[in-house]
Amino acid sequence: MISSDALVPSPDIRAHFVDRLNSVLRRPGMWGDEMILRVMCQDLLYVEGRPGLWHQQQTAWEVSGAWSVNGAKGAFARHLHADGPADAVVSLYGEFAHRAGWLRAVRVLDAGEYARLRATAPEWVGREDRGWSDVAAEFGPPSVRFGGSNPRFGKTLGYVTADPADPMVCFHLWNGTRADSLCGWSAEHPEPVLLAVRVGGAGVFRDSFTYTPEGERRRSCSRELSHQLD
Repeated sequence: MISSDALVPSPDIRAHFVDRLNSVLRRPGMWGDEMILRVMCQDLLYVEGRPGLWHQQQTAWEVSGAWSVNGAKGAFARHLHADGPADAVVSLYGEFAHRAGWLRAVRVLDAGEYARLRATAPEWVGREDRGWSDVAAEFGPPSVRFGGSNPRFGKTLGYVTADPADPMVCFHLWNGTRADSLCGWSAEHPEPVLLAVRVGGAGVFRDSFTYTPEGERRRSCSRELSHQLD
C-alpha cells in the first residue's frame, strides 16, 4: 500500500494531464479515437474540482448540432467530410481546452491580427480553392496544428488570442487517395486542400462553416452518407 504522503502533489498531476492532452491534440492518430479525448477532459476537470462542466459542454454541443450519437465525429462527417476526419474532430476539443485554460498555443494572435482574420477569412476562403501553403501565407503560422506535420496528410490549423472568450478560428485541410493508386496510399493532392474555415463558440454548428468550392463538393458527398452515421 502506498502512503498518501508518497502521492504526487495535485498541481503536478494537473500539469501531467495538461501535457498529455496537448500531445493528443497535436497527434491524434497516435492515441486512438475520440474517446481518449473525452476521458482526458473528464479526468482534468475532476482534478480541478469541476466535473460537472463536461456535462454542460456536451449538452451545449448537442444543442448546437456539434454532437451526435457518434460524438463530434458524426457532426463533422455531416458538415465537412464523410470520413469525419480526426484532426477536425480534435479541433472541437481543442476549443474546449482553450476555454478551460489547458491549450498551449505556439502563437497567440494580437487584437489586430485576430480582427483581420475574422473579417477577411470567410470571403477569402469562399472565393476559390486553397491549400495549406495559401493559409500559412495569408494568415501566418497557426496557434496550434491539430494533426501531424507530414505535408501530405490532412490537418486543422487553429488560431487563437490570449483571451479564451475569443472563438478559435479553424482551417480544415484534407487530402485523399488517388483513384489510380495501385497499392498503399498515394496522395490525391501535393498538399492538403482547404475544405472550410470554421469559427468556434456559441451558435448553430452548421452555420460556423464557410466552404471553399472543393469543400462544397465534399460536403455534398457527406450529406449522401450522413444517414449511416446517426
